[in-house]
Amino acid sequence: MEPTPPLEELLDFALEAAWLAGRLTLGYFQTGLRVERKSDNSPVTIADREAEKLLRERIAKVWPDHGIIGEEFGRQPGAGAITWIIDPIDGTKSFIHGVPFYSVLVAAVDASGPVVGVAHYPALNDTIYAARGTGCYWNGRRARVSTIDRLEDATLLFSDVIGYGAHQAAYEALIQATAIQRTWGDSYGYALVATGRAEIMLDPVMNIWDCAPFGVIMAEAGGTFTDWHGRPSIDAGESIGTNGILFEAVMAITRR
Repeated sequence: MEPTPPLEELLDFALEAAWLAGRLTLGYFQTGLRVERKSDNSPVTIADREAEKLLRERIAKVWPDHGIIGEEFGRQPGAGAITWIIDPIDGTKSFIHGVPFYSVLVAAVDASGPVVGVAHYPALNDTIYAARGTGCYWNGRRARVSTIDRLEDATLLFSDVIGYGAHQAAYEALIQATAIQRTWGDSYGYALVATGRAEIMLDPVMNIWDCAPFGVIMAEAGGTFTDWHGRPSIDAGESIGTNGILFEAVMAITRR
């Protein structure tokens, strides 16, 4: 197996690839394109598929030995040290309704977890990105989580208001414990926490391609990205992002 390429190379590649895929999606955005339904009843469009094809083709050209995991076309094993985890449009429900909070997500992952993460928001012209050990950046300037240290002052974000299952009681308790609650969800919620504009983001159900960049983005911004029991993971099937300062207070509720 080849050694992990330099992080700077991986990050530069991820930034360019996410930007190009984002430009492709903008060509379909707010055009009334046809929406299909996948087997799980989630929406998908030609923009999702074409953007993922673009990302896969660029990875295969530059990093032919690397593996790929993508939402629309599944897993492609690789012989190299890196696997790319991609989501061509995270927030397809926002995308098909003409809401600009959707993103292109690109992450490079090795055996120890995410080493590079990019969350690009084409319709907002926003990009949040990080490489392990180098800090988190928002459109070129350093990004940090907020310094809010009390739950009663915190802003709580989530994608959906139903579907919390075994986490329902914790979800309701966090709503009661926090100052502001908003459904600025999907990956945008984690971007807001990473850039200090909110303190907590919840997802009771999470796919690896929906969150892979935030394993490194949140850590480099000074926050946390874990499951509901506080274990760092991008493949736990659930996730919580915090500003770090409130991590234990949040876990005191979600671990019950």
